[in-house]
Formats: sequence, C-alpha cells, structure tokens
Amino acid sequence: LIYDSFAQYLVAEKGYDKDLLTLAPDSLDFCCKGLVLDIEEGNFLKLAEDGTVLRASHGTKSMTSEEVLETYGRREWKHFNTVSGMVSRSAKYYLYDNYFDLPGALLCARAVDSLNQHDGQKKYDFWKDMVAAIQHNYKISAFKEDCGVYFPEVKNHPDKYLQRCPESVKKWLKQLKSAGKILLLITSSHSDYCRLLCEYILGNDFEEYFDIVITNALKPGFFSHTPNQRPFRTLENDEEQEVLLSLDKPGWYSQGNAIQLYELLKKMTGKLDPKVVYFGDSMHSDIFPAHHYSNWETVFILEELLGDKVTVPAETESEPLEKKGKYEGDQPKAPYFVSKQWGSFFMDRLPGLENAEETLVRTWSCKCISTYSTIAIPTLEAIADLPLDYRFTRFSSNSSATAGYYPSPPRALLPNEESVTMK
Repeated sequence: LIYDSFAQYLVAEKGYDKDLLTLAPDSLDFCCKGLVLDIEEGNFLKLAEDGTVLRASHGTKSMTSEEVLETYGRREWKHFNTVSGMVSRSAKYYLYDNYFDLPGALLCARAVDSLNQHDGQKKYDFWKDMVAAIQHNYKISAFKEDCGVYFPEVKNHPDKYLQRCPESVKKWLKQLKSAGKILLLITSSHSDYCRLLCEYILGNDFEEYFDIVITNALKPGFFSHTPNQRPFRTLENDEEQEVLLSLDKPGWYSQGNAIQLYELLKKMTGKLDPKVVYFGDSMHSDIFPAHHYSNWETVFILEELLGDKVTVPAETESEPLEKKGKYEGDQPKAPYFVSKQWGSFFMDRLPGLENAEETLVRTWSCKCISTYSTIAIPTLEAIADLPLDYRFTRFSSNSSATAGYYPSPPRALLPNEESVTMK
C-alpha cells in the first residue's frame, strides 16, 4: 500500500513511467532496513561499522564486489561522518531505517532504473518528487480530506493492514499502570490516524491504557527542539489549538518537546530525575534521539531478530519457566525474511577479489544498536509475560556487542557461527 500510494502519485502527477505501478512479487526482496540512498548517484549502500561500503546497488541492480571497490574503495563513504554522528538524513542522502519508509526505497531504486533506461542520466533529481509524494499522502489534513491513496484505504480496510494487539501485551500495559508506572504514547502520526489505529489494535478504551498521549510529535525533533521551537498544543476534534506555555497535567496533546514533558513527569512522580524507558522501532526517529538528547533508556523493537532461529544459551536453560518471556521465534506472525540481495542486517563480509580471504564485519546498523539502545527485542510480546521486576542485561553492561539482545543475540553475531558462509 505504501509503495502504491507513492507510485500512483509519481505516475499521475509527475509523469513517471507507468511501469512503476506494477510490482513483481519477488521485488520486495530489495527492501532491507539500514540501507542509505546516495540521492545524487542513485545508489543504495549497505555500510560497515567504520563506514566502508559492504554492498551497493545502482537502482535495483546489485554492483559486483569489484564495482564496489572501484567506486568506493576500502575507505569511509564520503557522507559517513555526518550520517553516523547524528543518525541523520540530508538533501544528499536518506537513511531507510523503518518499515514505514522502506517501500519508498524500492520505488526510488526503480525510478533510477527507469530514468537510466530513458535518459541515461548520471545525476538524479527524482528525490524532490518523492518528497512531494510523501507530503501528498501524509500531510496533516490528508486523513480528514481522504486525500492520497494511503489513508482512505486503511480507513476502509483496517483488517487488511493492521494486526490486533496480543492479549498478553494489553495485560502487561495494565500491569505496568497498576504498578504505578506512568504510560505515554508518543507518535508522529496525527491524532485522527492515531485514534483509528489504537481503536482497532487496542480497542475503544485504548485511552485508558495511557496517562499521556502525544500525537504529531514530529520526531526526532520532539527530542532535539526547545520548548520555544516546538511548543505543545491542545487538540479539539483533531484540530490543533492554542500553544501551551507549559505542560501541567496528563492528557492528549499535539507536537511538543521532551524538555517540557520531562518537567511534567517530575511533577507527576514527585521525583527529581524520574527514569524513562522509551520503546521504538526507528533508530533515526526514536532510539538515537531519545538516548542522545534526553538520556532516556531505550528499548529497540527489532523485527530482524525474528529472522533467526532461536538459540538458547545453556546457562538460561535452568531458569524457571515463569521467568522466561513467551517467545514464538519459530513461528513469527508474518514470516520475517532476510533479503537475498542485501544479506544479514547484522554482519557481512568485506568486498574483496574472488580469491581473497573473507573478513566478516559488523554493519553500521548493528553498531548503532549496541551504541544507542539499552536492550533490543523482537516484539513486545517477547517480554510481556516476564515479571515486572525482571532484570535485563544491558548492552553497556560489559561492553559486549550482544549482551542486550533479548531473548538471545542474532546467530550472525555469535562467535561459533563464524564458519557459516554468508550467502
């Protein structure tokens, strides 16, 4: 749906090739989190933790190891310093780091293929059209106006696109609240779309699960902006109203900033430095900024952990069953697949010439996980049955790159798997 909503706009409004509208079933294999699009070159890159290019494609077409070495060499990609410092995006590159964005990567790659075919271009300017397509489909008034392809379709067929929240997770949220925790929901979606999702996923009483709901939060800016730059606003019938000079009580708000939110949390808890644990699935919008600007604990929801058969380390075997979180790693609800074109999200080999000895390295995406998240889990369901006082091992506990993965690290990162050749 996300792919179609952008493609239809590019074809109808910007005159792109109609071929973009048809999607071969296996073409979604191209979608892999952690790719960086070099906008001017029309290239997609998978980066190592030191910024070396591990794999690349021009449009959808994979570059050979030789081509990668010839184009990028064994040195840091030219924009790596800026992208890695702030896990950022710019006019020159775009980081695809969550499933909501990812179909756009395939569309951009196919747009490059199409432009090559027709114009033999060397520099690309499709990006402004992509941005227009995103704005058209997701602008704040789009839901209300039934504008674009995306919102009308989700409104008409929520059951096709949404999965209901497992009972175990609902129970867990209620337990947290009963235990005196303050629960917040912070989303960049506008309030009307948030309400549709939450009513379908959690039920009509979804507001009872949360003390504070913040919509149109415009992350990552929510964390990095000051109260003057991004004040909170009240809402009435999903329309943003007056600017609030401070946040005085729990409720539902729009926009805002983490600084004033934290002041409210101090007031609500009566503590000078209340601890906040923030769950998110985007390194760029959630995990990096919450860690970097707000110094919150961060739990990274990483569905890539489902692509791995579960291996239980011997020392946890003896734990009583009620201590273990329910983890259905072998039957994820939607089969999580590893991209054949891009390989493992966590590790890859350095591009070398045919006979060279293989060197396996961590990807930049993988390094970000252990640097900016406290722990990483495949789903909320994986921890919902654990006792509330369960103690997780943090990534920072012994500087281990794998300590914070629950229930277990991805196999690609375990030392005894080094002999496995990475297809």
